[in-house]
Amino acid sequence: MIVTTTALGAHQLTLIASASYSEHDSPQLVEVNWLLAGNSWHSSKSVPKLKKHYKLDDSDFEFIDRNSLSISNKTQALLLTAIEQINEYINGTRKDFDLPLDMSLGTEFQQRVWRGLQTIPHGETISYGTLAKRVNSPKGFRAVAQANSRNPFSLIVPCHRVIASDGKIGGYTGGLDKKIYLLTLEGVDC
Repeated sequence: MIVTTTALGAHQLTLIASASYSEHDSPQLVEVNWLLAGNSWHSSKSVPKLKKHYKLDDSDFEFIDRNSLSISNKTQALLLTAIEQINEYINGTRKDFDLPLDMSLGTEFQQRVWRGLQTIPHGETISYGTLAKRVNSPKGFRAVAQANSRNPFSLIVPCHRVIASDGKIGGYTGGLDKKIYLLTLEGVDC
């Protein structure tokens, strides 16, 4: 796994990609998540899950500063593309992300919810209940909220676009300040 971090305004994101092991393998992002102030990428909530899921240990993770990533390495090139797309999003020139994601850490239901999140248009919000209906679980808004909170691809899979049915912002794993930042960036009045 190759790990890097990038700035998003005053905040930091951790990006982790699976390495490609042959010419035919394509690397995928396995995490894009908020890095809490004072923490390192090691404290990511997904690292223990990644270790277990892929049968890895600490030596299987390599941190590379984003300024040292190489376009000639497929996995590092994916991370550079992800950073480029994030910067385009911040600058308002990108509304959707086009990146290969490994969602295999999630259950079938969680993956369905995460795919449902990707259908919410830039600058729009929906309620947890509406998302539950969209993923064919009309009474499962709590389960949808739980799957939303386990999204390993903050920003890329836009869980920040889901709000409470009463119009309030609701929760956000990265912190409400980040959710408000992203919604404001997309032109949503918070």
